[in-house]
Amino acid sequence: MDETNRTTAADEPRSTSPGWSVPDPLHDHLRRVVRHVIEQLVEAELDEALGVRRYVRCAAGGRRGYRHAARERTLTTSTGATAVTVPRGRLFDAHGAATQEWHSQLLPRYRRRSRAVDETVLGAYLAGTNTRRMQRALQPLLRGAPLSKSAVSRVMRTLRESFEAWRTRPLDGEPIAYLFLDGIAVKVRVDRRVQSVPVLVALGVTATGEKRLVAVQLMGNESKAAWGALVEDLASRGLPAPVLVVMDGNAGLRHAVGHTWPQAAIQRCVVHKLRNLEAHAPKRVVDEIRATFHAITEAESERAARAAYTRFLRTWRRRAESVARSLEEGGDELMTFFRFPRSQWKCIRTTNMIERLNEEFRRRLKTQGSHPLEASVLRLLYALYHSGQINLRRLDGWYDIPRALKQQRQIAA
Repeated sequence: MDETNRTTAADEPRSTSPGWSVPDPLHDHLRRVVRHVIEQLVEAELDEALGVRRYVRCAAGGRRGYRHAARERTLTTSTGATAVTVPRGRLFDAHGAATQEWHSQLLPRYRRRSRAVDETVLGAYLAGTNTRRMQRALQPLLRGAPLSKSAVSRVMRTLRESFEAWRTRPLDGEPIAYLFLDGIAVKVRVDRRVQSVPVLVALGVTATGEKRLVAVQLMGNESKAAWGALVEDLASRGLPAPVLVVMDGNAGLRHAVGHTWPQAAIQRCVVHKLRNLEAHAPKRVVDEIRATFHAITEAESERAARAAYTRFLRTWRRRAESVARSLEEGGDELMTFFRFPRSQWKCIRTTNMIERLNEEFRRRLKTQGSHPLEASVLRLLYALYHSGQINLRRLDGWYDIPRALKQQRQIAA
């Protein structure tokens, strides 16, 4: 009988269990083919390790070990749970004794699921499926294969290792043109209490317009020391000085960026500044303040914006001096975006793209009954972005970035 037609209990369709789909002859045949291919690949791997194929005589000194009894393992792939016969062998040590057990690299020890299945489990978790519903949600894929809470935890352990490698990676190869810095407030469970803590986020834009999550750090506050630590970490890992940094009005952040990248152009987030202006004014004049402020930020040119800026100060210095002082605090850095291509103005005058990350993160937290622990919040945010659950489109006007970089370098020179 051909090896591809062998069947075992693990290969039989589970059509009688409630919730399972009806038998699919094509799917069952594909599963047998997958089993045959896996066994052939592992067998070839052992042949290479031993230096000789099964039933083939080898000259003295050519053999590097011997086969011994095979064993059967159940492996869950994208075609379901499949029983696989795994060959075994022992390799010679330095003294010529066959004492070292051979281990497959294609099918490592204790591996019960293929990487694709683990990625599907991780994706379902990040999409908001809790561990109790995971088995039912992935029935068509698992087809009866077990998926315990400990198995999900082991899958999440790979996420932890991936995050640690990403968090400490060198940044000298990151082609970041624009850098957006802002803090987002997230609720986490600390010492058995839910409280809001700031997560400092660095989001970069490459020369081709792609948005990349550069760094995330959880801090106790948004102090000068906290932002200084983040910016210094980026610089110490080799991040080149960005041409433009977009940020809110945090004084500690402004000092850290100015100290580390003095040549970078600074754009203050106009949305944050508008909130500051509204906080200094009575509610009855908020609409009027918005209109006069938008005359600055939505002007047709930098010249028109500066004229509107002067009118704003002249008007509100008489009516509400604190409003005028708040605008003066932002100063020229509220209008830096006018020095860049018009196609990019809407995107580079605010830090709204970081707020987009925050919105998706909060949407994910709504699906679970408890808040994440302090140690896991950064990993979850990282995973949501890198798994594609949070998808950020290219910067508007990305095709004008090379021209903007050339212009800014000429200004700096």
